Amino acid sequence: MEPYLGLPNTKRVIPWEERLIMPEEVKAYIAGFLDGDGCLMAQLVKREENKFGFQIRLSLVFYQHVQNIKHLEWLKSLLKDGYIRKRNDNMAEYTIVGIKPVIKVIDEILPYLRLKKKQAQNLLLFKEMASKPSKEQFIKFCKLVDNTAKYNFSKKRKIFTPQVLRYLDDNNLSP
Repeated sequence: MEPYLGLPNTKRVIPWEERLIMPEEVKAYIAGFLDGDGCLMAQLVKREENKFGFQIRLSLVFYQHVQNIKHLEWLKSLLKDGYIRKRNDNMAEYTIVGIKPVIKVIDEILPYLRLKKKQAQNLLLFKEMASKPSKEQFIKFCKLVDNTAKYNFSKKRKIFTPQVLRYLDDNNLSP
């Protein structure tokens, strides 16, 4: 097995007392499920009430036909965060949103990811984002959102770092 994060002796991102405790086989299974029927996302979301007018949102989503919703419920019982919803197209989604809960899951399954490993490694970098980042830090993480989003095939994504920079400039919030 390759070293964690591709580096020998790399420490985990999440402290021991906050880790998800489960057998390694289950972590490997969850990683395979995410690789096959899941999605990792980093998004810029317009939020006027936020200091810089945007929120950085991380999401981890597992998809299944509604007839298999019990499987998503089992995952939710293990991962302890998020919500399950049924869509109108007979699909169900188990979604975990937020920097800390998404990173907590990725930290456990990263060694077993294959298809989404690079994307997951990018998302782990958001752990360094302060709860109240400076403008410069916020812009740095907006660029990381753009870099991470290139791994997803979204037709709906409309907000990129240049829009954030324009907003900051228009509102005299430029760095």
